[in-house]
Amino acid sequence: MSSPLVRALTGVGGVVPSLIEALEAREATARGRVDRLREQIARLSEELSRVEVELSRWQITRQTVDEVLADVPVVAGADRVGDAESAVLPLADLVPVVLAAEVSGDAMVTSPAYRRILVVFAETSGPLRCKDVCAAVGLGMEAKHVEGMRSKLKRLVERQILAETEPGLFALSSRAGAR
Repeated sequence: MSSPLVRALTGVGGVVPSLIEALEAREATARGRVDRLREQIARLSEELSRVEVELSRWQITRQTVDEVLADVPVVAGADRVGDAESAVLPLADLVPVVLAAEVSGDAMVTSPAYRRILVVFAETSGPLRCKDVCAAVGLGMEAKHVEGMRSKLKRLVERQILAETEPGLFALSSRAGAR
């Protein structure tokens, strides 16, 4: 006497083909789920990459602002800010400038020396002369320092970050018209 399992395995009663068909159907279902999960993983990986790039940009921006705020020079005769809002608002003009420089890979503009120069302009309301900028960033008034600063300011004018409002007077381009 044989059991149903033995009969199924030996092919008695045609059970083996239906068992194989059932196994194939389950395998196809599992394969379909694997394919859908792989597609989902691929989509999520692409989205993760995009969000990681965005996160990196925000981290760089925050670090840049932290560095700028930590290295705020004192401009002779300028009023010091009394609260956090008035300290941050003038620097808001720098955010698009620094982001654009980072995106374009302009290492000159993102260098610490140029960031200090930009902070000086962000903290003042009017145009500055080279000597004023030299004093604000802690350089001497010797001709080599003043001429070096003039060269830096001219480079920033070429990049349309600063504007030369009059010969020898420089201001942030975003404020050049609002004197």
